[in-house]
Amino acid sequence: MASRTASKDIITLHGSAAIVSEYFGYASNSILYNRGVYPEESFKKVKKYGLTMLLTEDEGVKTFISNLTAQLAEWLETGKLQRVVLVIMSKASGEVLERWNFSIETDSEVVEKGVSREKSDKEIMREIQAIMRQIASSITYLPCLEEPCVFDVLAYTDTDVAVPFTWIESDPKLIANPQMVKLHSFDTKIHKVDTLVSYKNDDEWDEA
Repeated sequence: MASRTASKDIITLHGSAAIVSEYFGYASNSILYNRGVYPEESFKKVKKYGLTMLLTEDEGVKTFISNLTAQLAEWLETGKLQRVVLVIMSKASGEVLERWNFSIETDSEVVEKGVSREKSDKEIMREIQAIMRQIASSITYLPCLEEPCVFDVLAYTDTDVAVPFTWIESDPKLIANPQMVKLHSFDTKIHKVDTLVSYKNDDEWDEA
């Protein structure tokens, strides 16, 4: 009987940047849907990562996320993107209710020397799939958002990175004494992405 080994796929810096930026686009849509930031009827179902995913049909949000992922891909290819944070805030008060934190570690040798890495596409997909399942089940471990909300995205880059005029300096939009839930990670062998959500403490909600 012939022996079989798990096939590995060549991962380039450009390819890895595309995987990570696309992940952020789908994760953002899933967060906005599952946390009720936009109405359920404004999303359409698509197949991705072996799952049924939801994508916004709101033109303004679509354009925002499309432009965002394109910029993130550019920064990822330079190895200068450290972290991306999706922030959910009260529409009325601007108070920060949740911070979805995506931390990125980049293999510096790949950026500096242009070498590639090997990892199965299916393995990467399975890792991302596990995170998407956790986001989809977020209603089970996060407090209900009982007021209209808006979102913003923060990007943390190296100080020497060129920043487009459409991006502005921002405060970190932190939550005092937050509760935190760490989600699964995924790793392309070039970029490792850790996902963590922090949210306003339940006790503080009760005292308000």
